[in-house]
Amino acid sequence: MDLVSFPLNDCHGYSVKFSPFVERRIACVASQNYGLSGSGFLFILDLSPSNHLTLAVQSQWTDGLFDLAFAEDHPDIILTASGDGGIQLWDLKTPEVPKLVWKEHSREVCCLDWNQTRQQQLVLSSSWDRSIKLWDPKGTNSICTFLGHSDLVYNVSWSPHLPNCFASVSGDHTLCVWNSTKPGHPVVKLTAHATEVLACDWSKYDRNVIATGGVDGRVKAWDLRNTSAPCFELIGHEYAVKRLRFSPHQAHLLASCSYDMTTRVWDTRRLQPEVFAHHREFVYGLDFSCLTPDKIADCSWDRTVSIYTPPSVLNTV
Repeated sequence: MDLVSFPLNDCHGYSVKFSPFVERRIACVASQNYGLSGSGFLFILDLSPSNHLTLAVQSQWTDGLFDLAFAEDHPDIILTASGDGGIQLWDLKTPEVPKLVWKEHSREVCCLDWNQTRQQQLVLSSSWDRSIKLWDPKGTNSICTFLGHSDLVYNVSWSPHLPNCFASVSGDHTLCVWNSTKPGHPVVKLTAHATEVLACDWSKYDRNVIATGGVDGRVKAWDLRNTSAPCFELIGHEYAVKRLRFSPHQAHLLASCSYDMTTRVWDTRRLQPEVFAHHREFVYGLDFSCLTPDKIADCSWDRTVSIYTPPSVLNTV
């Protein structure tokens, strides 16, 4: 496994994403003091031909940064989510200060997602204030607010298949599916876990399937045509599943990361994961590269971000 890591100085990693435009580029957000106090940092890192991560851009915010989203219409625009309830829009050509700051959430913003259908540029944010907000990246105020959860909204995810459809998961144990043009009530609401639900992601190959990850350490997949029971369940993590991602290249591959300090790559046909234990603290961020089929990135509270090629991915690509 060709693992390469980059130190995040005195900051704890919270989220990592691959660029949808620049091959072998990742962005990572990290926070001082576990996000409880101090500043947050945005790191733009490039993987060199000699397999080293080099710092291309670094930006700083006055509060902890907890998530990020690359723009889907411009390679140099990126959003970050902060503990002060704000969302920052950065231009990597002028990274000293954000071009725009939105501040409507009353508590920490913990998730951002930029829609991938490219018919219309829209962004979702979710927060500890129990709300989800819809934004036009060129606007100054949110378009609308979605109120359907009774606890923290940990994760929000646009459907890669349907332009107005997105999902959210919450500390209230539920998964909700929404129509972004009708903010009143979710189209689907189900109890996904007996615990808080921290993560969700859509299958890139089946428009009806979405996976959830809970504090119970389980990953469950749901077919929205019949939600009476999960269509499969992956059991192996010892603690909470913080984030999960379906592979954009292989329909049967799914990765998850956890407070048990591991990242696992699952072949859903076999239900046996490949386990990676290169971190020494909670693994918080995870992503598949959409441009390089064999690459995964993760980041951890151990102050490092890593890129590597799981053997299971090589065996199936």
